Amino acid sequence: MKNQATFNPAKQRIIIILSVIAFILILPFIAMQFTAEVKWDLTDFLAAGALLLSTGLAIELVFRTVNAGNLRTILFIVILLALFLLWAELAVGIFGSPIAGS
Repeated sequence: MKNQATFNPAKQRIIIILSVIAFILILPFIAMQFTAEVKWDLTDFLAAGALLLSTGLAIELVFRTVNAGNLRTILFIVILLALFLLWAELAVGIFGSPIAGS
């Protein structure tokens, strides 16, 4: 009667994604303790968390469903480009859309 934990790479990737998101979100929290230049409130943390989580889960979905290497790479680049553009829009309003507060 062997009680071995089964190796589940998908579950392990989800844990890694969540850990990286937590680490990224802890950086501004720590910076807020030492400087007045970083002023995040709960809304900022929620927006950043949602943005990072949706990006991580989209990458995981592509990783699970797309087998072609070139197509997978292109989709990863598109997802990361969308992340950076949305992040820049939320941060400084590069497009002047309503989500940036313009």
